[in-house]
Amino acid sequence: MPVDRSVDANLSSAGDMRDRIVATIYQRAEEITNRVCRMERVPDREWDRRLDDILTSRWLGFPVMLLLLGGVMWLTVTGANYPSALLANGLFWVEARLTDIFMWAGAPDWLHGLLVLGMYRNLAWVVSVMLPPMAIFFPLFTFLEDLGYLPRVAFNLDRFFKRAGAHGKQALTMSMGFGCNAAGVISCRIIESPRERLIAILTNNFVPCNGRFPTLIALASIIVGGVVSSYGSVVVAGLVVGIILIGILVTLLVSWLLASTVLQGVPSVFTLELPPYRKPQVGRLLVRSLLDRTIFVLARAVVVAAPAGAIIWLMANVMVGEISLLVYTAQLLAPIGRALGMDGYILVAFILGLPANEIVLPILIMGYLSSGVMIELGNLAALRDIFISQGWTWLTAVCMMLFSLLHYPCATTLITMFKETHSWRWTAIGALLPLAVAILVTFCVAQGGRLLGLV
Repeated sequence: MPVDRSVDANLSSAGDMRDRIVATIYQRAEEITNRVCRMERVPDREWDRRLDDILTSRWLGFPVMLLLLGGVMWLTVTGANYPSALLANGLFWVEARLTDIFMWAGAPDWLHGLLVLGMYRNLAWVVSVMLPPMAIFFPLFTFLEDLGYLPRVAFNLDRFFKRAGAHGKQALTMSMGFGCNAAGVISCRIIESPRERLIAILTNNFVPCNGRFPTLIALASIIVGGVVSSYGSVVVAGLVVGIILIGILVTLLVSWLLASTVLQGVPSVFTLELPPYRKPQVGRLLVRSLLDRTIFVLARAVVVAAPAGAIIWLMANVMVGEISLLVYTAQLLAPIGRALGMDGYILVAFILGLPANEIVLPILIMGYLSSGVMIELGNLAALRDIFISQGWTWLTAVCMMLFSLLHYPCATTLITMFKETHSWRWTAIGALLPLAVAILVTFCVAQGGRLLGLV
């Protein structure tokens, strides 16, 4: 029966009526089961209910979620450092051997620069930065999924997405976006309603993927500095969790905006039967997390990273008068960058980082140092010194973190959006809507900070 959307006051009472009907159905089913079925031995399921009383509690459910999220972030941050450095050393050792081969063959410098210093080095950056965090995050995420915790997350967040006019399952697709927004977009298939599935697809980008975590972590570490060096990793993880919460809040606000305007409709009924807790199967978990998710996402990133490296190298080495095309573009964008609390080099880094978010920082460093190739600095202290020499303040770092969180999806995610929606129109909206939100938020933060004299 169609629902009159003009009578908004009745929606909450209708929702209460729906909950009472569902509760009555389950109560009646339990009564019938107890009357016609006999068990010689009743399994001890009391611990399930006690655990659910904690994990789905109005008072304890969200603190537990934040603690688990913070723990996963901390393990990902600290655990990825060593394998990432080891992988980078191995890949750049290969780069040195490729350079030897090009020199032995007498190849021209431009060919060596384009193929090795451009395409291969960009590819090495993406693989060394993306693979270790994904190899840690996805198994942890899959572990929580197999354990049966993710449906509890959806249960806790259901009422928020319902009030936003979206579907409760969007909590699950949003969680997938933490690993990769492209995978998050694909996971939106679990939402049956086309309208609510589209809302979930368009807003999945507002939670940071693992490609944005290196930038967020580096900027958070720079802000923290040596003030709390004893607990630096914990504070950095806390700042990153705070950024994630901002992303979740923006997800809810934009979902509400879409559901109230271009994608109006009544939220679908979402009755979630919490599954029992299960013992995760380690072998199946590793196959699903490493092969089905990690390798799949990494392969898509690699496809766009190699040609992007060639474009970046060309921009850094093609001269416009006395300066490179990269520097020239940064100077053109400088006024816009200042209005958003950043500078032209940062905007160029985000534009050229469209293929993969992992290369934003390397491009920024390359622009600041006027280098023709992407380089890696030895530590965060050196990176902090470079940023300060370029006129950075805490407001610059905050605005860049917010822009990194909210700006348009990477090329891999945009391609996935098109494949899922079969529409260039919605794909374009999926790119322009986050960009508009990022511009609005950073402009307000930058101008507000300056008006209040905080910088």
